[in-house]
Amino acid sequence: MKLPYLALALQLGGATVSLAQTAAPATAYDFEYPSGQLPATWYTNNGKGYRVTLDSAVRHQGKYALRMQDSQAKEGQFGVATLRIPAQYAGKSVTLKGFIKTEGVSEQGSAALWLREDGSSGSVSFKNTQDQPMRGTTDWKQFSITLPLEEQAEYILFGGILAGTGTAWFDDLELTIDNKPLSAVATRTMSVKPAARDTAFQQASGITFPKKLSTQQIENLAVMGRVWGFVKYYHPAVAAGNFNMDAELFRVLPAVLSAPNEKKRSQLLSAWVKKFGEVPACKTCVELPADKVRLQPDLAWLSDTKQLGEALRSQLTYLRQNRNQGEHYYVSAAPNVGNPVFQHEAPYSRTALPDAGLRLLALYRYWNMIAYFFPYRYAIGEDWQQVLPEFIPKLTRAGTAEQYHLTLLALIARIHDTHANIYQDEVLTHYNGKLYAPVRLRFVENQAVVTDYYHAALGKESGLQAGDVVVKIDGVPVPELVKKWQPLAPASNEPAQLRNIANLLLRGNTEKVPVVVRRNGKEFPLTLTRYANTKLDMQMNWGTPDPAASAWRLLPGNIGYLSLGTIKKNKLPEIMQAAEGTKGMVIDIRNYPSEFVVFALSQYLVPKPTQFALFSGPDITYPGTFPLMPEPVSVSPGVANPYPGKVVILVNEISQSQAEYTTMALRTAPNATVIGSTTAGADGNVSSIMLPGGIPTMITGLGVYYPDGRETQRIGIVPDIEVKPTIQGIKEGRDEVLERAVQLIETAG
Repeated sequence: MKLPYLALALQLGGATVSLAQTAAPATAYDFEYPSGQLPATWYTNNGKGYRVTLDSAVRHQGKYALRMQDSQAKEGQFGVATLRIPAQYAGKSVTLKGFIKTEGVSEQGSAALWLREDGSSGSVSFKNTQDQPMRGTTDWKQFSITLPLEEQAEYILFGGILAGTGTAWFDDLELTIDNKPLSAVATRTMSVKPAARDTAFQQASGITFPKKLSTQQIENLAVMGRVWGFVKYYHPAVAAGNFNMDAELFRVLPAVLSAPNEKKRSQLLSAWVKKFGEVPACKTCVELPADKVRLQPDLAWLSDTKQLGEALRSQLTYLRQNRNQGEHYYVSAAPNVGNPVFQHEAPYSRTALPDAGLRLLALYRYWNMIAYFFPYRYAIGEDWQQVLPEFIPKLTRAGTAEQYHLTLLALIARIHDTHANIYQDEVLTHYNGKLYAPVRLRFVENQAVVTDYYHAALGKESGLQAGDVVVKIDGVPVPELVKKWQPLAPASNEPAQLRNIANLLLRGNTEKVPVVVRRNGKEFPLTLTRYANTKLDMQMNWGTPDPAASAWRLLPGNIGYLSLGTIKKNKLPEIMQAAEGTKGMVIDIRNYPSEFVVFALSQYLVPKPTQFALFSGPDITYPGTFPLMPEPVSVSPGVANPYPGKVVILVNEISQSQAEYTTMALRTAPNATVIGSTTAGADGNVSSIMLPGGIPTMITGLGVYYPDGRETQRIGIVPDIEVKPTIQGIKEGRDEVLERAVQLIETAG
């Protein structure tokens, strides 16, 4: 594993980990703990493939060093030891120094120090010693990391990390501010919100539910979830950070669950809402004109007399009319972009199966985030209001970690967003299978077809060939497997869903798997060997079979070919100079662009400023509302003479998010044509969500449309000319989409 990936993993997963805090931050962290054991102030992922302990036999100096050793870890995993202290120091920079020693660390892994600063919205600064990787067996060596001390930093996190297999030791860590010990540094005033001080339910909710919920109890919990989310995002006192909404939920939940009828439930909830204090009259709460708003909040339930008593309806209606108008403790808009940033959401990550109250919180948290901050709520394809009561019994009775994680995955799949999935999850990794067949499958002509090998030698040894159709896997026909996976494969449209399912079909936890294959009309059995993903080139799934390959080459007939999967923006002037005089140019975006080149590349293709995309973003002061941005986004020329040749852009179901946005921009060129098949249908900056159990997911956080308002979400980029691979073409080793592009350029006038 390369350390840049580790940095990403830490930024995604570690920013919200519940960590103990040292009572009196020291300067030196030399692990000289009298007990000989690492105290709870250090967070470790002990037991998750690694063993993190103090070692008295190997140390740099003193009695102990920190030892990190893989126990059952595989390539692609990492062990970590983390300490968190308040960023309460006045200064310009923070420095971490420390010593590392290694033994037998795998070539694809490394040991490193890391340092990070976190603010209310997650990581604000991060660095590790990736430029000096420690692999193999090495003696003690000192490392140093320095970061600017950011004003918005609330915590400083630091420690050691071991990627892959082997053993690493860490000792004599030292943290300084402007090269001064912490004890000699002045402190700055830091405001700690009351919500952060309420830690009554930090470990668990302590709530249990009956094995079977009654109709009344499900209704009570559904109403509770709606009211809780509405108060969370609308009430000014909550927005100010005066209340921990998780804790407030757990305090009232048992009484609401037991309410015998609507009247009693409404009385309880009305009293609960009053607890948050008087709401001052709002002088700036206005309704935007309908033509300025892409999506309005779905608040019809506020008028439901069967669900809410008169007093409660009146309170909530008043709150809607006098809602929070300032910053919000739990959500903000990403700077310069606008997608929602969910903050101060505890991950409750100490166990993969949180207790029943926390599992219900996962539903409430996610359901309300979608209700108020998902720009494509209207495109889900069903009434989101009805999803809430449906999943209440499913999540409260989930009795194992696997059931819980799979139920959340099924919930996430219901919003039909290719960005939405569960990432880096050990439970689902085991469920899906940790071993892979060395062949790539893709659905072609509605059949699971072998298109390539993830490893040339191992793929050939499998007995499978390009163009083979996999008919059965472990005795189960492929259509049945597809049907099984569909509810658990989040995607915006069918091409993207089948793309994802194809990647799951041959995974498993057993080394051998029997399959039935069709070749040239005849079926025969094979037994495939599966391997750890570290032995295979899984990047091929994203259209980059050779990441080191040049992005630019010349095709026969004086036709240029540019792959954005390996593009480097600083190479564009050189590439476009090489393109001068070519008859046409193929831009292949059947991949994820390696760099953002929307404006850098389009400046060579358009002769005048041209609008290509319109955005909608969340209104934090009116949750559920998505106003349209004032003006569409445009691309502009940057050279006197734009490229005159024919431009053909290639897309397929792998083209997703940035690839789709790039296609929207490039197709504005007057001589551009898009060829291929429908893309993944998930465009717009993503917003991260953390659910109880430390389960990370994402949603598309901005609405993206063509300037005339046409949709992209779920629909994808519809090509001007549809061309799909065929089984026969795959057998012959042909790229039929590229062939059609070349033909179009050769016949262009």
